[in-house]
Amino acid sequence: MNILLFTSGTTSKSKAVMLSHKNIASNVYALQCVEDIRDTDTNIAFLPFHHIFGSTCMALMLAQGVKTVFPDGLRYIKQNLNEYKVTIFVGVPVLTEAIYKTIMKEIEKQGKTKLIKFALKVSNILLKLHIDIRRKLFKQVLEALGGELRFVITGGAPADPLGLKGFNDFGIKTAQGYGLTETAPVICAETEKHKKNGSVGIPMINDTIEIVNKDENGIGEIRVKGPNVMLGYYEMPEETSKVLKDGWFYTGDLGYFDEEGFLFITGRNKNMIVLKNGKKVFPEELETLVNRLELVEESMVFGLPDEQDKNDIKLSVKIVYNKEVVKEKYEGKTEEELYDIIWNEIKEINKTFPRYKHIQNMILTSEELIKTTTKKVKRQEEMKLILSNK
Repeated sequence: MNILLFTSGTTSKSKAVMLSHKNIASNVYALQCVEDIRDTDTNIAFLPFHHIFGSTCMALMLAQGVKTVFPDGLRYIKQNLNEYKVTIFVGVPVLTEAIYKTIMKEIEKQGKTKLIKFALKVSNILLKLHIDIRRKLFKQVLEALGGELRFVITGGAPADPLGLKGFNDFGIKTAQGYGLTETAPVICAETEKHKKNGSVGIPMINDTIEIVNKDENGIGEIRVKGPNVMLGYYEMPEETSKVLKDGWFYTGDLGYFDEEGFLFITGRNKNMIVLKNGKKVFPEELETLVNRLELVEESMVFGLPDEQDKNDIKLSVKIVYNKEVVKEKYEGKTEEELYDIIWNEIKEINKTFPRYKHIQNMILTSEELIKTTTKKVKRQEEMKLILSNK
């Protein structure tokens, strides 16, 4: 054993994961084989090192001879990117999406939205002809991020495909990965050659991934075998035996492979909401769309017991509204008025889904959701809070 790291504890009690030198070294090696990380790069370390994504990525940067700088805090991201001329960073979706939203707000503030949209059309046509002028065309946009940023790696939670596409449109490469503390962490990632919108890429070169217990849509639990799979949970043999079977690690995540071998994550097994009629709802799918709303800072979709039918569940959402947007565009509006605006937008989202996936109830708040240090929502803790306030 080399290191003990705790799981994030978003769906259950945190467990101490035992990882060996081989677990981490094999993952660093696999990442070196597939990602374009250069010894001329400057990386900014946003992620905490008590989180496996942060610690393995730090080892990766050291292995590649990359210079790493440290931020002064989330408030100073823009300033630090400029100051250090950062070329690469690894972050969780909350962070990468916040940076993308900052870019788009700046464009809107300067009244250049139409101009940028036109430039994107021109750029996409030229790309089809293998002419890439994105970094020249969007030089001003890139200058807002220090001018040197070329590569953004994201993982730790599902990322909004629109945000990743936005970075690529401006000439900043992106790669989304998927993994767990128990797998040191990356088991699947996008590469330069293997990229598909909405997917988390293909299995790492030293991992075997299978989908088991599939439903009628081909969605099942993801299991993995490889040199990066943990030794076990510290002093928890029963918990270890639940997830480690015959060398396979059962992730508890649900997903499917498409015909080209790209992995798509649909949600966590423990987060899945099963309705009275047997239909399954993955809250992450709905949250991605809700979080795109201008007034929404963050959200959590959950099942609330139906008061009329105790055996059924009412799909609900807790929304934290964006105070900055309120200040800029909705100054003077009461919380009731904000509720009505957002609820009408939720109704529009409902129209894009079959009836059983419709959100029927909404809680609006200004208080941040309970989260881990890597900004993942602690669903269990939030549910306790919601039920205690009923």
